[in-house]
Amino acid sequence: MQPVKLSLNKLTESNVIIDHIQMVELHPQYLKIKPEIDQAIAEVVASTRYIGGPKVVAFQKALADYMGVEHVIPCANGTDALQIALMALGLQRGDEVIVPAFTYVATAEVIGLLGLKPIMVDVDPHTFNTTADIIEQAITPNTKAIVPVHLFGQSANMEVIMEVAQKHRVAVVEDNAQATGANYTFSNGKTQKTGTIGDIGTTSFFPSKNLGCFGDGGAIFTNNDTLAEKMKMVANHGQSRRYYHDEIGVNSRLDALQAAVLSIKLQYLDEYNAARQKVAAQYDKAFSTIKALEIPTRQANTTHIFHQYTLKVKNGKRDELKTYLQEQNIPSMIYYPVPLHHQKAYAHYFDQKKSLPVTEQICQEVISLPIHTEMKAEVQAYIIDKVFSFFA
Repeated sequence: MQPVKLSLNKLTESNVIIDHIQMVELHPQYLKIKPEIDQAIAEVVASTRYIGGPKVVAFQKALADYMGVEHVIPCANGTDALQIALMALGLQRGDEVIVPAFTYVATAEVIGLLGLKPIMVDVDPHTFNTTADIIEQAITPNTKAIVPVHLFGQSANMEVIMEVAQKHRVAVVEDNAQATGANYTFSNGKTQKTGTIGDIGTTSFFPSKNLGCFGDGGAIFTNNDTLAEKMKMVANHGQSRRYYHDEIGVNSRLDALQAAVLSIKLQYLDEYNAARQKVAAQYDKAFSTIKALEIPTRQANTTHIFHQYTLKVKNGKRDELKTYLQEQNIPSMIYYPVPLHHQKAYAHYFDQKKSLPVTEQICQEVISLPIHTEMKAEVQAYIIDKVFSFFA
């Protein structure tokens, strides 16, 4: 296949568009729903109900309905969501929590903050998610929880992970920060949203996420009534009613302005995810013919909502490609250049005489290209053309 030959006149007549290619374009997305967003924000300001109140309650219910889950506990951010989830499980200092080494640091960060021990494990070389087999090999009598990460927008294989967890009687906390809206299909045909399959699910509403707010925000999901009540208390200073503190908690709230924004954007989430999938399909069509690239793997039992579009560069020239794209005014990102077990803050948790070969290899190969809901065809054509030029 030859490079996409869409007209690039608009791009070459002026550097304005080229200079402003971004990994995620949020402003055009806002403009499309500006009247709804502005009205929702104005209503919060006029009400002066900035913390809690009807906007937060309405979003909480709408998100629970969308996710098909009994309980949604809004909180201040995705990292808090993970911390509150682990606190609610009643783990003790030194308890082991299994986490993939190829993920954002927040997943392991909260484990360390709580005095728990992160057990960092390898991942599948194609999906970038950890697997049930890898997890089971790491389970010891001290293992109390597993935190599978649905990386880049595609679910880990939750059916078999849950089987392993139940077999060993350990809890499962899904890190769903990059996959809100993704569906997972079980072998019996049943479909569930990622984040609702484990004992607890967590997510982030960071602005660049598929469902993002205009600041920080997060949420926790569960179908367990007891865990839900405990997490509500933990998120609110550990109090079951005002000034009565039954648990040591934290102060983690989703404010009403962010809830108002999220209530509007939730209505468009499936549309947003479909737009990202369309961009990913165009990238796939082009890059599948470049032998030095491996396009994202799509598992049959899960949708991929492409929080990131991540390629593997297999000829050892990943860093050269990144530099070349930067010279062409095309941003790219490396998620993640250093695995968790090689990070200074976490290296002491891992036997450095050992290795996680897949994670260490893909950290040298992955590169993520711009992808968002408002990607223009001519901009994507320009990106594709320049990638082809690099490998020509």
